[in-house]
Amino acid sequence: MVKVSVIIPAYNAMRYLPQTLDSVLQQTFIDYEVIIVNDGSSDSIIEWAPQSKDSRIRLITQSNQGVSAARNTGIVNSQGEYIAFLDADDLWVPEYLEKQVKHLDKYVNVGVVYTWTKLIDELGNSINRIFASHASGMIWKELLLKNVISTGSSAMVRRQCIENVGAFDTQLAHAEDLDFWLRIAKKYEFGVIKEPLIYYRQHPYNVTKNRTKMMHGLQTVYERAFATAPLDMLYLRNQAYASLFIGFAWLAIDDQDIKTVIKYHKQAFLHYPFVYFKESYLRLNLAIFMMRLFGNEGYNGVRNLTRDFKCIILNFTKHIEKPDALLRVLFKSFNVS
Repeated sequence: MVKVSVIIPAYNAMRYLPQTLDSVLQQTFIDYEVIIVNDGSSDSIIEWAPQSKDSRIRLITQSNQGVSAARNTGIVNSQGEYIAFLDADDLWVPEYLEKQVKHLDKYVNVGVVYTWTKLIDELGNSINRIFASHASGMIWKELLLKNVISTGSSAMVRRQCIENVGAFDTQLAHAEDLDFWLRIAKKYEFGVIKEPLIYYRQHPYNVTKNRTKMMHGLQTVYERAFATAPLDMLYLRNQAYASLFIGFAWLAIDDQDIKTVIKYHKQAFLHYPFVYFKESYLRLNLAIFMMRLFGNEGYNGVRNLTRDFKCIILNFTKHIEKPDALLRVLFKSFNVS
């Protein structure tokens, strides 16, 4: 039995898949298997796969059923004590598996460990943007209120967790990751490695443009979560929806769509008026003010500068024993995640 099963769902991903697989083969930890699930691709994946002579790599081909079904196929055919998911266009740094395994081995109560994420463009160039969350322990509440795990490629899961709560819901076209994490978070602790150990590739093919379908998927997951939530957690419902609308407002800012930003800004307040005093809402107010004052280009320039500054500080604080308080002070006024 291998220690780790790496599951890579792939659908017409040959533009990036060889680089992704190389990032796995360059890991410092070597006790793993790689299961690539070809989800009905029409590219050259079937011809390409046999070229690898590494016995740890397997290709499984199925009809096109979506990423959740592909991951589940990988899980069913895996043998590892720990399971690591990797999207076919993302990359791991060489120490990724080693540090994840050490964490799960050391903290037996932790069911999922995740890392920070650094963004790259379609050519692999750094965008100077890092998703950095500090949430750990029993984080069911935090998962509903903020984007804790930025991508499934940044998390490793104990097989025991999946056996207890189930795999991915194939009925969900969006927010299937969040649904999965929420079910695990009800029973298990989460751990975090505060380093960007995964490169998330941002390109036109993996950016969801249908905000309506995304919103519907998230609402389905939220309603499901609160339908089975303890009574002492039901008060979070409106607050969670406010956070959801704030998140969509930031997506609209990325699209430079000020009218949609204002719409979601108002929806957040209507769902939870006390959000007015929340740091996330204040940051959104500041962003709207700056967009109106400087225009889209001026605002984006300021935002990019803060992101560059954040990357510098995060790299610096990796060498500080307890950097959390410093980071929160430095970035509490900016949405630079």
